[in-house]
Amino acid sequence: MPAQQKKLIFCAAGVLSLACALGTAAAVGTQLWVRGTILCTTGALLVNASGPELHKFIGEIQYGLFSGQRVRQCGLGGRPLQFSFFPDLLKIIPASIHVSVILFCTVLIVFALVGAGFFMFNAFGSPYETLHGPIGLYLWSFIACSCGCLIMILFSSEVKIHHLSEKIANFKEGTFTFKTHREQFANSFWTILVCSLVHFLNALLIRFAGFEFPFSKSKDSGTITGAVDLMY
Repeated sequence: MPAQQKKLIFCAAGVLSLACALGTAAAVGTQLWVRGTILCTTGALLVNASGPELHKFIGEIQYGLFSGQRVRQCGLGGRPLQFSFFPDLLKIIPASIHVSVILFCTVLIVFALVGAGFFMFNAFGSPYETLHGPIGLYLWSFIACSCGCLIMILFSSEVKIHHLSEKIANFKEGTFTFKTHREQFANSFWTILVCSLVHFLNALLIRFAGFEFPFSKSKDSGTITGAVDLMY
């Protein structure tokens, strides 16, 4: 492939990595990771609510990695409440998983920036060391993609397996009991998925530029080895 086309590919990959770093940083600071509704089961059972009456006992909840808000509905109108994970909810949430998600988000941002820098270096400079060359580009892309996958797996398990929304909804609720009525992952969570796919795409772009995947054996070396074996 001509050098000019390789420069364009590396520039495109660098821009994508930089966009992912900025997108992840923006996603970490928002409350748009999970959105859903919560049902006040205690109030609904007291009045035997059903059908249209049930909507008077369905509130809303949304949260991110650091804070969120919920609207408490128990038949007398909505009452919005703000909450933060640190330090309010640390006793009721799986803190180790939650901190791991934040840690991997930080690692993803760092390696996305590192990858963007090395992509630009390879586009406008001359690779002269391993970490500046295609092996390093594969390495940064693989680490960033792996971190994105780990973030989604850990956060999904925290929400679905550990019932994070219900724990938040029932925090400091002595009389009423809330149950998750509906929940879905919001924009910030899907931003992490897009960033993971982009880093995987960057690895394909490196291969498209003509650089072999790391640890792959070339056909020439295999042919030479086979010829030597036949001699002995």
